[in-house]
Amino acid sequence: MKSAPSSERWRLPDGVDELQPAAVRRVERLRHAFFELGERWGFAPVSPPLIESLDGLLTGTAEVLQRDTFQIVDQTDGRTLGVRADMTPQVARMDAQSVGGTVPNRLLYTGTVLRTRADGIGASRNPQQFGAELFGHPGTDSDIEVVRLMLETILLAGIPTRSLVLDLGHVGVYAGLVTAADFDDDTRAAVFDAMVRGSVPDARQAINADPVTDASAERARAALLALPTLRGAVDVLEPLRARCGGIHPRVDDALVRMERVSGALKATHPEVGVHIDLCELRGFRYHNGLLFAVHDNRGQQLARGGRYDAVGEAFGSARAATGFSGDLKRLSELSPESADNVVPRQLVGVAAADLEQAGAWNAVCTLRASGQAVVTLLPDADLPEGVTSRLVRNGADWTTLPIDGA
Repeated sequence: MKSAPSSERWRLPDGVDELQPAAVRRVERLRHAFFELGERWGFAPVSPPLIESLDGLLTGTAEVLQRDTFQIVDQTDGRTLGVRADMTPQVARMDAQSVGGTVPNRLLYTGTVLRTRADGIGASRNPQQFGAELFGHPGTDSDIEVVRLMLETILLAGIPTRSLVLDLGHVGVYAGLVTAADFDDDTRAAVFDAMVRGSVPDARQAINADPVTDASAERARAALLALPTLRGAVDVLEPLRARCGGIHPRVDDALVRMERVSGALKATHPEVGVHIDLCELRGFRYHNGLLFAVHDNRGQQLARGGRYDAVGEAFGSARAATGFSGDLKRLSELSPESADNVVPRQLVGVAAADLEQAGAWNAVCTLRASGQAVVTLLPDADLPEGVTSRLVRNGADWTTLPIDGA
């Protein structure tokens, strides 16, 4: 077999990236800060495996994650395994297997996932996912808690509150209107496809091809076609209620929940802009309630989430669930360079040689224990970048002296 050119052998797969030291430091500091924040909120860290049985990995989410999941054969028993493309279903399984009843369970996690395709233009296929999930509570209060934690996580990166925009949606509005519209199966599928593509003319054409005489169904269809125009700031909830209220109980419940969430966020995060959008149908077959995503003022998505009740049903525990996730690498890249809590520190500061001399090793250990970084100066090697001083002997003691020109 002919060998590939050396340049090709070293080339990473498309969409797969690696991190150099400065980027690793940013990501790791952000990861530790995220864990500390989550634990102060009562969320416990978990660590699911990188690979699982494909059946278990896709249980309850096969339609959503099947195409995104790499498959491999386990050489020990011949089973088909999957490399996780999303950690959320794994965390749901862990909740279902460890907690029961109505006790809320708060879990958080970080870890690398691998996807067969990028989740958007310019996105990584091996993001370092971070997320938090709250299981066991079906009410709006748990949605509010999760959204607030998501916003506080973004603020860890030093991104100003005033530059954040939170998109709010709810699949119950679309689902309720479609149910009330009394479509046949083909029309329902065609309307969904058109709405996902943002093509109101195509949706109207599909609806007109499926006539109905019921006044309630006609009103639901008209409201459905009006959804793309009923988006914007929180004030749009009032015309949404006028246009869609009373058509279906799911619609009414969704509007109440969005009003509660937006009001709660105004009280705690007044500088965050809130944008209502009920045509965002991502994860429609996976989520069943509130949808949310936070962007910066350049339109970059920083994290997203939603409610996905009953996801653990396949594991024997159909618990209510809500949560969010994002990419730590992406978040650290978008953080301002001046953010004190994410700026990568140059860890190397002191060079030490001849550690076999009496007291040298203890001196190095003392410096490291005090928070300073000490690098061993290897024979015939240049000083590492960032070294500003050298450990030297001063009589019976050891001290650090600046290096000329440092």
